[in-house]
Amino acid sequence: MDDAAAYRIARVTGSAELAEVTARLLDQLPSWFGMPEANAGYVEAAKRLPGLVAYAGAEAVGVLLHERHFPETAEIHLMAVAPSWHRRGVGRALVGAVIAEVRPDGCRMLQVKTLGARHPDPGYARTRAFYRAVGFLPLEETDDLWPGNPCLIMVKWCH
Repeated sequence: MDDAAAYRIARVTGSAELAEVTARLLDQLPSWFGMPEANAGYVEAAKRLPGLVAYAGAEAVGVLLHERHFPETAEIHLMAVAPSWHRRGVGRALVGAVIAEVRPDGCRMLQVKTLGARHPDPGYARTRAFYRAVGFLPLEETDDLWPGNPCLIMVKWCH
C-alpha cells in the first residue's frame, strides 16, 4: 500500500532537528535498533550528514541519512521508518529521494549495509527483502565490519 499523498519528504541536513527526529524514530524500532551505543552514533551522525525526513503533517515518520564516500558513490548510512508507516511507501520514497538528490552531481551507485542472512533475525530478513524490492543487489557479506554480526553490503545503480 502506498500512501504517498499522506506524507512529504524534506531535506534536513546535519542539524539538531535531524538528530532529534533520528533519535525519536530509533526509539520506536527497538527490534532493529536496540544497541544504545550504535543509536548514539546514528544520532551524532545526524548532526553532520545530509538527511531526508518523511513527514505526515508535522510528525516525522521516516528518516534517511546518507553520505558520499567518492563522487561516484553514496551510502545510505541509516534509514528508519516508524512501525505504523511500514509497507506504506515511505521507505521506497526515501530511497527514490536520495537517488534524485545525489544523481545530478555524478553519483552512479548507492550502497547500504544491513545485517546479513547468516543472522536469523526475522526483522532484518524483511529489511533485506525491502532493499531487494527497491533494486538493491547483494554484493558481499563480511564478518569484518561488525564483530559478531554478518554485514551484508548491497548496491543499486542510481539511474
